[in-house]
Amino acid sequence: MTAGDHLSTGAASPELITWDTVKWAKVFKAVRRLQMRIAKATRERRFGKVKALQRILTHSFFAKLWATKRITQNPGKNTPGVDGILWTTSEVKMQGALSLKRQGYRAQPLKRVYIQKKSGGQRPLSIPTLFDRGMQALYLLAFDPIVETLGNKNAYGFRPKRSTADAIEHCFKSLAKKASAQWILEGDIRACFDSISFSWLEENLIIDKKVLNQWLKAGYIEDSIFYNTLKGTPQGGVASPAFLNATLSGLESLVKRITKPKDKVHICIYADDFIITGSTKEILEQVIKPAVETFLAARGLELSPKKTKIVHIQEGFDFLGFSIRKYKDKLLIKPSKDSIKRFLEGIRQCIKDNRSWTAENLISLLNPKLRGWGQYFHHCVAKEVFRYVDAEIFKLIWRWCKRRHPTKSDPWIKSKYFRSQGGRNWIFFAKPSTHNNAETLPVDLLNVASIPIRRHIKIKADATPYDPAFKEYFKQRDQGNNLRREPGLVHPTSLIKARAV
Repeated sequence: MTAGDHLSTGAASPELITWDTVKWAKVFKAVRRLQMRIAKATRERRFGKVKALQRILTHSFFAKLWATKRITQNPGKNTPGVDGILWTTSEVKMQGALSLKRQGYRAQPLKRVYIQKKSGGQRPLSIPTLFDRGMQALYLLAFDPIVETLGNKNAYGFRPKRSTADAIEHCFKSLAKKASAQWILEGDIRACFDSISFSWLEENLIIDKKVLNQWLKAGYIEDSIFYNTLKGTPQGGVASPAFLNATLSGLESLVKRITKPKDKVHICIYADDFIITGSTKEILEQVIKPAVETFLAARGLELSPKKTKIVHIQEGFDFLGFSIRKYKDKLLIKPSKDSIKRFLEGIRQCIKDNRSWTAENLISLLNPKLRGWGQYFHHCVAKEVFRYVDAEIFKLIWRWCKRRHPTKSDPWIKSKYFRSQGGRNWIFFAKPSTHNNAETLPVDLLNVASIPIRRHIKIKADATPYDPAFKEYFKQRDQGNNLRREPGLVHPTSLIKARAV
């Protein structure tokens, strides 16, 4: 029997395969083949076959390898659960992959920690053990094709091949024309992850109920005290984002079903935030909002009274860090004031905390932050904002230089830390440290305004990587994105961090 045969049998490989000799292209191809079959059966509404294929996939050796690869490569790989165990070595990773079994599975309690919310206060984050994360990643491989197939067409959060850029471009297309809708319902679901009804999840998710029940009712430990969980899906779980998307699945079809084309209703969903456009305030207030509230209530959810409101496009609104507003008849999308303020506060704190660093180290610390933030907003009307950010950062850098050399003159500081090139005379730079006499180019602080503004091409609403009809579409799209990518610049799909570890 070969390793490839185990994809269908589900048996652990008897061969002496080590983690470092796994052929990952072969593993991914085999797993994706079964995922495509699950998606096809879902489109045909053959849910008995869906469950049979799910069982095959979750018992396969290759799927266990791929799930382990995912949890040991993501940013949370160095964050242990309550057992304090990390999967760091190749041997431990292989042992972990082979240990992912349904039989006798019991999820351990989650480790409760708190992270700062941008609006103040703290958000609870529940960290599963690496083993439980592996089980979630394994079963997510069999669940994700269903969510992608049955989910809202214009939902963009926590979905493959989609990003905030697609969500913002959808907003532009829905609101930019002169005859577009003038009113917007800004929706925010209160404590969404923590409030989803257990009974609704157990009755509606097409996933192994025994395993699902273990995750939902595992409880959590905070300050060495165990607490039961009675509702919600933990922020920090690998599968939680997919559960959220599945919970909100059907919201888009609902608002379309209860309205007419003349109402100009469009919906854009990103995680637990959404906007719905309408031709009048009344259609949003009297028809759509009550229907949305009823839809959410059946799932144990409710809208946040403070954050949910109806606004006119001339007043504008903030969504995913962008300010969207019409000035007379022209729609402009810019970085929001809050986004700019938070970013500059972060840069200011970063410089303050590293007063003693060399210029080279400071630049290496700041450049990824500048690139990431600039690339996130580079498809909107941001050039003026970029120049403002550069000017503010220059002030911070100048103060950093003055504190390091309080007795030196301004011309001396300028000659040491700033250089000229082309039309720019104040480029903060450092001579890279080197152990030989070879001449090296100076290391410059990134000028955010140098990032070109480029319009994003929105993904097709129906496109999913689990449908072979879109295989060529995604191939061409990926090639186009690579061509548009600036050399040396980060091209993130989103700076809105996924809440999963």
